Amino acid sequence: MALSVSSSSPSNHNLSEQTLVSGDSGSSCVPSRLEDNNNPRWGPAHKGAQELAQLYTKGKRFQETFSVVIAVALMVIDLCYLIYYFQLQSIGVILLSGCAGILSADFSSGLLHWAADTWGSVDLPVIGKNFIRPFREHHIDPTAITRHDFIETNGDNFMVIILPLGVMASRFSTCSNDQIAHSYAWYWYLFLFSVFVCVTNQIHKWSHMYTGLPKWVQCLQDCHIILPRKHHRKHHVSPHETFFCITTGWLNRPLEIVKFWKILEYLIESATGQKPRADDFKWAEKRN
Repeated sequence: MALSVSSSSPSNHNLSEQTLVSGDSGSSCVPSRLEDNNNPRWGPAHKGAQELAQLYTKGKRFQETFSVVIAVALMVIDLCYLIYYFQLQSIGVILLSGCAGILSADFSSGLLHWAADTWGSVDLPVIGKNFIRPFREHHIDPTAITRHDFIETNGDNFMVIILPLGVMASRFSTCSNDQIAHSYAWYWYLFLFSVFVCVTNQIHKWSHMYTGLPKWVQCLQDCHIILPRKHHRKHHVSPHETFFCITTGWLNRPLEIVKFWKILEYLIESATGQKPRADDFKWAEKRN
């Protein structure tokens, strides 16, 4: 199988035309000229999107709520410890840890986003309906995320950070002062990485909102400190095979230049025979 690499930066004309078809929220939900109003290609009226939305259960809601509560509690505990052991000479270390944390969060968001977009199926036990389903829904109804509340938007991200924050809390309560001082920079990195991970999907949600955004969020987007709306639109060009990083989006262009995702997909498809985004395409075709 030949490794075929298409351009990762569509022209503005093609981008505008394709995002209307693939359902980018920047189109303000205006139907494409190619779209049958009674058989929509995307949006809340799409049959596949409606089926996927109905798979959101009370059990899933409980898991998300529980994750937010536990993660916030651990975050407060760890922050108190970090402040307790703070010394003025640690400021430089904290700044470096913050830079490393946000870059790590951006890459991690891309890796998880790519994996869930590209592989697996909603029919898989446990993880399918609970964790892959939102990614399938998002591609055929990108505006759904703007209608989700804080818990549904961010619950899974808070779940991811429970383990590292829990390990930190345990270390703080059991290690000596010398051991904590020796690992202080690492603890700040882990803490800030966790913070950036837990806000990633909120940032993602803001990148799909074209009205009602606070001025400070718009300013952060315009300065590309967090994921900008126009930048994220490139991901929503069907078949959704590029620009996966959604915390800041800083790593998207470098990863496209080295063809990082294309190479991973080529290696996995060569080894397994599985086609990238097969399940994503299946749900997109459920229009009748």
